[in-house]
Amino acid sequence: MLIQFTPQLLLQLAIMGMIVAMLPLSIVWVSNDPDKYRKLVWVTLFLTFDLIMFGAFTRLTDSGLGCPDWPGCYGHADPIKAHADISAAEAAMPTGPVTVVKAWIEMIHRYFAMAIGVLIVGMMVLSWRRWLQSRRTESKFAPAFPTFLFLFVCLQGAFGAWTVTMNLQPIIVTIHLLLGMALLAFLAWFGAHLSNQPAMTGSIAATLRAPAVLATVFLVIQIGLGGWVSTNYAALACTDFPMCNGKLLPPMDFTHGFTLWRDLGMTAHGEYLPFDALTAIHWTHRTFAFVVFAMIVWVAFSAMRLASLKKTARWLLVLIVLQFIVGIATIFLQLPLLLAVVHNGIAALLLLLLTILNHKLRH
Repeated sequence: MLIQFTPQLLLQLAIMGMIVAMLPLSIVWVSNDPDKYRKLVWVTLFLTFDLIMFGAFTRLTDSGLGCPDWPGCYGHADPIKAHADISAAEAAMPTGPVTVVKAWIEMIHRYFAMAIGVLIVGMMVLSWRRWLQSRRTESKFAPAFPTFLFLFVCLQGAFGAWTVTMNLQPIIVTIHLLLGMALLAFLAWFGAHLSNQPAMTGSIAATLRAPAVLATVFLVIQIGLGGWVSTNYAALACTDFPMCNGKLLPPMDFTHGFTLWRDLGMTAHGEYLPFDALTAIHWTHRTFAFVVFAMIVWVAFSAMRLASLKKTARWLLVLIVLQFIVGIATIFLQLPLLLAVVHNGIAALLLLLLTILNHKLRH
């Protein structure tokens, strides 16, 4: 059971997405902010951050296959109508991927994703309408970027479908995570652009631009490595710190660990993935964390020399230190669910702040 849908199912799911989107749309509508368009962008960003957090919860609770088809659940728009099929699958395999709870977690994740799609469609329609009404003179409502966001969220939806239909293949799930993070960064950049912040000049700002970009690139790589750890279930491959299984350089299999195109838990040749491969995945993520930590700390301290960047820089310092502590605690406490979800959320906030920092430096 993979992709299956009918016009009725698509209509029901679309209605569900619009119902979930009603709350954020209402917040925009009743807001005192005179710029509803900008408010819509920031509210969409907030919901995207929530979706990233809930996506981490979905992944960490092994709920990604709670509904083993797409876009519905056993061909239905909600787990209630699919209850008989879900119960049968759970009875056949009580510890398997399909349970009533996991089905609800997976479908709620999809409802949130559809709601973000509705908000971005609204953003795109509003921009085109205002831009054409102004006879293409209001650059603020130029529809190019909102249209790009719409196409991007469609791509993200496709990877969400492949995540299910390809049985949580690690590279697909990792790309799905990175696309979600990228959507958050794009919305942050767009929101900062609509805020009309003054351009920054001066030698300090000029010298910070390249390091700020580099720090962002390093963070994205680290998020990708973290996603690779999570999707390969390698979080507990090293159970001590700063050593890894009592050694600075434990036995590691980088070849199998970083073969990208393979099934979950298997090598490219269809054999079970060796533990040394999981160790290599974990060790690489852990080791590169020191590089990312040092780079972000240096950029944050440098940015604090500029008054307009002090607040952003301070939050960067707070979050990178907190992320380091949470990462270590996750190892020693044997991957508690709450800390693992928080670890994902802090990574998203770091990317958000670095995006805003880059925008301030390059506006």
